[in-house]
Amino acid sequence: MLKFSKFALLSALLAFAAAVQAADDKPEALVNGVSIPKSRVDLRVKIAAQQNQPDSPELRKAIVDELVGLEFLSQAAVKEGLDKQPETVQRLEITRQNVLADALVQNYVKTHPVTDDQLKQEYEVFKNRIGKTEYKLSHILVDTEDEAKKIAASLKKGGNFAKLAKSKSKDPSAKENSGELGWTIPAKFVQPFAEAITKLKKGQISAPVQTQFGWHIIKLEDTRDLKVPSLEDMKPNIENSLHQQAVKKYIDELRSKAKIE
Repeated sequence: MLKFSKFALLSALLAFAAAVQAADDKPEALVNGVSIPKSRVDLRVKIAAQQNQPDSPELRKAIVDELVGLEFLSQAAVKEGLDKQPETVQRLEITRQNVLADALVQNYVKTHPVTDDQLKQEYEVFKNRIGKTEYKLSHILVDTEDEAKKIAASLKKGGNFAKLAKSKSKDPSAKENSGELGWTIPAKFVQPFAEAITKLKKGQISAPVQTQFGWHIIKLEDTRDLKVPSLEDMKPNIENSLHQQAVKKYIDELRSKAKIE
């Protein structure tokens, strides 16, 4: 099911701007003598495919019907002079800029592919960051060091970690899960917390650890070897991350060179 609003501005812009069509771009429909070119339908099919809507005769018919509707509506708008209204002009200009900006980014990604060496280097960084071990953790989080020290003292005297987590921890989930964090890796936590995890032995409870969230008391329930995803499995995510970094750098460079007053 197509959503009219999702593509309305883009389609309207294309309708206004498409003054000249290639000779072999056969019309899929004519609306008051104005062509709905096949290339426009193909573009919409491509956009739909990116949203997991496979190409089919039914999809193409729905797209043609929608574009026909946009065409006669935009013709009516132009006839009433709405294309000259200041707000409409600005909205069309913003849409034009969005389309061009997206085209620029897509072209940059296309012309700057991620190399095998970049993939391998980033994969090694990823492996080093996540490590080789998974940790099964529980924690108690409180606001002050004094609170944390009192809980630590209670635990040393044989206090029950799960019960103390339920009654003392300010972590909203603690009342239901007794402070359990499940299986995880240090890289998911802020540095002081992550560092404390790696120094614990199975069954050991940490001294109070301060982070920006408060004071933690951490219990290491268990450890196991971490199965690291292969480079092939990680390739799409790594490529996407590297492209995002490259695009951000490219945009920052363009901004630095632009004369903005």
